[in-house]
Amino acid sequence: MIESSVSNCPVPAEQQPLNEYEELKSSWLFRDCTLNWREYITKIAWIWGIWWLIAGPVAAASFPPHKQTAQFILCSLAGASVGVVLVLVRLYLGWSYIRDRLMSPIIFYEESGWYDGQTWMKPQQVLTRDRLIVAYSIKPIISRLQITFVGLAVLFVAGTIVWHLV
Repeated sequence: MIESSVSNCPVPAEQQPLNEYEELKSSWLFRDCTLNWREYITKIAWIWGIWWLIAGPVAAASFPPHKQTAQFILCSLAGASVGVVLVLVRLYLGWSYIRDRLMSPIIFYEESGWYDGQTWMKPQQVLTRDRLIVAYSIKPIISRLQITFVGLAVLFVAGTIVWHLV
């Protein structure tokens, strides 16, 4: 955990936004968002492939591949993409939560349990540091996730159009 630059910070170390950010950044699923585009897309493709192992047989039960090949392909692609969307939503919510905690001038924390919540006003130095982290580290990640959502939406629309043409 990173020590806060403010020595009189009453927030427990595990609830300090900077430490929450560092922990999220190093966790196995969330660190994939920090990779370069090629590695990021490769990870998304792996997630899609794993979900296809579930969606493929379900699509085959509904549309026999040897009779309705186009419908089978489109249905299995869309089904696997739903799994990717679920993972992306989880990533987006996690990064958004950390972004909001870092951007906020007031931090809510719990001293020893849910019944004793407190708030702490960040000093200007800490607030500036946290906002720089958001601007240069978290906003690009959230933008990447949003671009991925848009790309999936375009693919869903294209698949729907092809479905109606077949």
